[in-house]
Amino acid sequence: MASPNTRDDVVGTPGTGGYRRVLAVGEFRVVFVAEVLAVLGQVAAQITLSLTVYERTGSPLLSALAFAASFVPYLIGATLLSAWSDRVPARRLMVVTQLTTALLIACMAPSGTPVPVVLVLLLAMGAIAPLYQGTRAALVADILPADGFALGRSLLRMAAQTAQICGFAFGGVLLAATSPTAALLTGSGLLVLSSLLLWLGLAVRPARRSTPSSGGSPLGESVAGAGRVLRSPSLRPLLAFMWLLPALSVAPEALAAPIASGLGGGPVAVAALLSAAPVGMIVGGLLLGALLTDGQRVRAVVPLGLVTFVPLLGLALRPELPVVVALLAVSGCGYGYALGVDRLLIERVAVQDRGQVLTLVTAGLMILQGLGFAFAGALAEWLPPHTVVVLAAVLGLATTVGAGLRLTPARRRG
Repeated sequence: MASPNTRDDVVGTPGTGGYRRVLAVGEFRVVFVAEVLAVLGQVAAQITLSLTVYERTGSPLLSALAFAASFVPYLIGATLLSAWSDRVPARRLMVVTQLTTALLIACMAPSGTPVPVVLVLLLAMGAIAPLYQGTRAALVADILPADGFALGRSLLRMAAQTAQICGFAFGGVLLAATSPTAALLTGSGLLVLSSLLLWLGLAVRPARRSTPSSGGSPLGESVAGAGRVLRSPSLRPLLAFMWLLPALSVAPEALAAPIASGLGGGPVAVAALLSAAPVGMIVGGLLLGALLTDGQRVRAVVPLGLVTFVPLLGLALRPELPVVVALLAVSGCGYGYALGVDRLLIERVAVQDRGQVLTLVTAGLMILQGLGFAFAGALAEWLPPHTVVVLAAVLGLATTVGAGLRLTPARRRG
């Protein structure tokens, strides 16, 4: 069984050593590899279910629900279960939730499983997902020092994005080479492997909160905690950066197909538009993590937030496809503001509340991004796609400036 790693001097001056030192921590490497395995398994299962449901029903709506249903109950899971993130030891909770997800996927594997049953199982997966993700984020803060937390989160985001892209290809190959049942069982098996790695590779730590903070049940404590987070003056500007900016910046991704069509492009153009921002995010995260100090990344939050949206204004000129792809890639680089926001978040949240707050933050991000997709698609029914993107960019710039004005005084007081 693992023992806690020393966290001294994990991150220091800027340079590639910052990321190297984070990866030098054994427990973080365990979390990193477990995350890659879990994302591969879940994405492979999602694409398998989506295609299988469409083949069985011929319904695009049910196929879309099979892909997105696990995201719908994020709000319920985060609101009602978030207190458990701090009440239960992190290793135990992560392993239990991961194994539960693996079991739910395995229950979908039999070829005769009715579609309504599949959708219910996906809803159950979505309810426990924010609990796992919030607990994992809080564990990273336990494993790494305060100035390493943002770099650790950045590495996990980059790993998840890369694994997600690979997961779609992996799921497609599985379906082509085997059967839907075998593909789903393979996805479930990867989650079991991820759970085993977490169990063997993480140290035993006590729960962050040994007694209820409000003297009530976990359900009541979860609901009360959600209210405290939303009312907190020090957290609201950070929530704007973590929730509203991503919700507005997904407009080009949500409208990739109609934008590509308007430029005379086909599937390759859509793929280029969809991959541009993630590539920019990865490049931006690597550069900002390697070249800036912790304090510089915090000071860059507002400028980078503006970088996320300023390039999108260029779509008003209706440029050609290569220029649009370049603009989206630069926009993706701006998401590096998350490094500074993560640092501020961990400073402003008490240790005993980290799991609950990060569970709510993760769920809010998923929910708001989903709403951003829907809102952009709805507007595009009446307005040209490029106009919708420009409107989202204007709102994003206004949100960045407004939240930044409230963020700066609090940052100086700290």
